[in-house]
Amino acid sequence: MNFKINHIPERTSGKREHGLTMMMDKGLSLAEAGHFVDSSAPYTDLVKFGFGTALITRQLKEKVKLYQEAGLKPYFGGTLFEMFFVRNQFDDYRRFVSESGINNVEVSDGTIRMEHEEKLKCIEILAADFQVLSEVGTKVKGVELSNEVWVSNMKSELAAGAWKVIGEARESGTIGLYQSDGSANRELIDDIMKEIAVEDVLWEAPNKAQQMMFIQMLGANVNLGNIAPNEVVSLEALRCGMRGDTFFDVLPEEFHSRKL
Repeated sequence: MNFKINHIPERTSGKREHGLTMMMDKGLSLAEAGHFVDSSAPYTDLVKFGFGTALITRQLKEKVKLYQEAGLKPYFGGTLFEMFFVRNQFDDYRRFVSESGINNVEVSDGTIRMEHEEKLKCIEILAADFQVLSEVGTKVKGVELSNEVWVSNMKSELAAGAWKVIGEARESGTIGLYQSDGSANRELIDDIMKEIAVEDVLWEAPNKAQQMMFIQMLGANVNLGNIAPNEVVSLEALRCGMRGDTFFDVLPEEFHSRKL
């Protein structure tokens, strides 16, 4: 912070295990990635190369190295894993990740039909060499999982070796954890929180209202993902009560008489 002020939530720092922010890189140039690092690296932990963009990203290895040298953990979106898996090229996927210098991977089954035991086996194999994020939920509108299956899958994927489980929302925030209008599926979220440690879940929350909901429910150090590059600093401000939406949430009751 540029100046010390009282009653700012204490944020986790360094190589943190929770309080994570995941930025979604949907095609930044190397220069743009450098500008992002300059402005937002202290408030970012993970960078996801969205969808299958890693296959067509120019200067891929240079971007990976740039993010890593800034202390960030870049990884490829789960759709890329699914592209390789559905083509029976799982070993090629592992080789591509290794050759790209990546240390983190995402395993998902949001677009393809995949037996859960197959997914668990992939997590187990990958966890021997990489830090695994495993995404739960579907990207296909109309294909839904019961709350019980969401919770059961998260538990078994953590047990198989996943570092974090990701709650699916897509970059639009209109599926999985959310309704088609972007409002939260609170029953599902509540059921997950009853059974899974909040530190183990990375909630995709691309929209401000979704971010605010999780911060107000779980505090400044909730794990949030699918954040646009130009929204990372804004999210950090939201976490710390530096925006009107959470302004009084971080202040003791004695200050609330000042509310408009």
